[in-house]
Amino acid sequence: MATDTIAPGPEAPAPLSPARAKIEQRTLRTDRWWLSPLLTMLVLVAFIFYATFRAFQNADYYADGLISPFYSPCISTNCVPDSPLGGFTPFGDWWKLSPALLILIFPLGFRMTCYYYRKAYYRAFWQSPPACAVAEPHGKYSGETRFPLILNNAHRYFFYAGLIFNVILTWDGILAFRNADGEWGHMSLGTLVLLANATLLWLYSLSCHSCRHAIGGRLKHFSKHPLRYKGWTLVSKLNHKHMLFAWISLFGVALTDAYVALVANGTFSNPTFF
Repeated sequence: MATDTIAPGPEAPAPLSPARAKIEQRTLRTDRWWLSPLLTMLVLVAFIFYATFRAFQNADYYADGLISPFYSPCISTNCVPDSPLGGFTPFGDWWKLSPALLILIFPLGFRMTCYYYRKAYYRAFWQSPPACAVAEPHGKYSGETRFPLILNNAHRYFFYAGLIFNVILTWDGILAFRNADGEWGHMSLGTLVLLANATLLWLYSLSCHSCRHAIGGRLKHFSKHPLRYKGWTLVSKLNHKHMLFAWISLFGVALTDAYVALVANGTFSNPTFF
């Protein structure tokens, strides 16, 4: 039996959609959306002022076998006695400024190019955007294609440099188990402070997005790389708490420096357990 066929006709026009609603208000949110970027700005500004002051102070960074993370490794000959890393002073006598200025560029570069911190300070300082569902005041957006934001593409290299500093700071904590005579078996509150700071920095680094990519990125078949898959799984779990580790480690490194400074300037003595 013959069946009727319907000749193809013109395509139906696409349904018309109304233009985007024009809202005069910057946002329709009624909560205190501005509180989070404001607190972020205040904390980051406080840390910047503190770190800058301590970096240029060039004092009170080594005492009782404890060295501040702002000054480690101390690699110039104008460091206080016994503080350089095994006498390794590649900058010699010509470096007259604070030794911290040779060091801080790397950990600060790692944090400033960090994916989470970029989100935090973009919102807090540049309002780009200040919060979800809040219009930003800028008329155009160029992303990270121009100077200085294009330097954020170096984040992966700062990540690798940060791992080296984590190893050094961990070694500083281990060396703090020695007493003034160089004998092992000594432990003080400062020893625990240095080790806690190193642990927090490791958690921050290992939870980094670049770390996750370095371990499991560019793999087509996880089944062929079981060890890397296990590492990627662990790092992925840490990655969920990257924001938490970012803030805790930031406070941790500042408090560790403050602790060493207070011991070094004699404000209080470093309690010894054994």
